[in-house]
Amino acid sequence: MSVEAAETRERIRAGSNLASRGGERLGFAVFAAILLLAPFWLPLVGSYTDLGTRVLIYALAAMGLNLLLGFTGGLSFGHAAYFGLGAYGTGLMLRYAGPNMWLAVAVGVLLGGFAATLVGPVVMRRRGIYFAMITIAIGQMFYFIAVRWNNFTGGEDGLTGFQREPLTFPGGSIVLNGPRFYYFVLFFFAIGVFVLWWVLNSPLGRAMVGARENSRRLEFLGVPVERLTWISFAISGFVTALAGSMSALLNNFTSPLDLYWQLSGYFVIICVLGGMRNFWGPFVGAAIYVVMQDYASSLTKNWLSVIGLMFMLVVLFFPRGLLGVLARRRSG
Repeated sequence: MSVEAAETRERIRAGSNLASRGGERLGFAVFAAILLLAPFWLPLVGSYTDLGTRVLIYALAAMGLNLLLGFTGGLSFGHAAYFGLGAYGTGLMLRYAGPNMWLAVAVGVLLGGFAATLVGPVVMRRRGIYFAMITIAIGQMFYFIAVRWNNFTGGEDGLTGFQREPLTFPGGSIVLNGPRFYYFVLFFFAIGVFVLWWVLNSPLGRAMVGARENSRRLEFLGVPVERLTWISFAISGFVTALAGSMSALLNNFTSPLDLYWQLSGYFVIICVLGGMRNFWGPFVGAAIYVVMQDYASSLTKNWLSVIGLMFMLVVLFFPRGLLGVLARRRSG
């Protein structure tokens, strides 16, 4: 009888796993459809396409940070530096090297990503508050370089003199305005998300999660935890730099504020709002943050107070973030 009961339990468990996988696939299909059709349904709800583009950009930056923060356990308050370097790299290429969009994006990503890779060995030996303080200091270093290098970066006034250029192909060109630019950003968003998903579902990603849960045990097992932190920091920097490159193209402008530690704090808030330990948590957090910012700033100059109050309520009542609470209820 016990054998039959065990077999029954196994069949029920297998069926539930299949059902959950089917539900995940259906949910992803719905999510993909929402993103693909966003330029069509956003005007119907009183919004505009550029708002959806900003959600994608902030979500990509926060998801890049979340690889380090939520899955590896390193709190960085300096990730705006790599976001800003991605923006400056793209803007400087378009201004000084010619209207090659693909090359401009590549230079922005490489500039921010390699900067994070070079900074990695400096920060990987520290944990907790010391890790956070070092990232702030390094981020502010890049900020002051951008402020002081007036002839090259535009200083405090920011970098201007560049704009989105048409994408040229052998058979013609595409002007990136409105929905077309949204799909351009969505293309790179999909690339960044795929890279993060692939890393987290690999043995490397599982080791990163293990470092977050118990780094000392991994060290006893011979796993180089510091190297894992370095790799996570570098990959995170590349993805965040990609978001910065898209931001520069969206605004046709970038400034030292894109390197400032305050923007890093906004990325952390976005991760916490949606759920740090959930892959799609930063996307939900970015959607909430960008929409609330857009709506609250149209009502009051003190829109940051609204964001701060919302953040405080989430931390007090939903410490796992909105998606974290939903996932916990679903598992329960």
